[in-house]
Amino acid sequence: MIYRDIIVRGPWEVKISNHAYNQALRRGIYSFTIESAIKCGRMEWFGKNYVKFVLECRRGRLICLGEKKTHNFIKILTVEWG
Repeated sequence: MIYRDIIVRGPWEVKISNHAYNQALRRGIYSFTIESAIKCGRMEWFGKNYVKFVLECRRGRLICLGEKKTHNFIKILTVEWG
């Protein structure tokens, strides 16, 4: 379970906010799926400080939207199916 844990992907440390984790559970997205999206999914930068982790699944596309807080720290703001 990744709740309140930090996930490491390359030079980045990724933390999921409480709100994003609760919303993901309401949408039927489990912690192991979020973790695999962050570790194995495609990383897309947009804007100045925002990033998407995109994982293609049988059910669809899982998107974890995050914001760069410091030079090596990302906070996930929302998790949804796209």
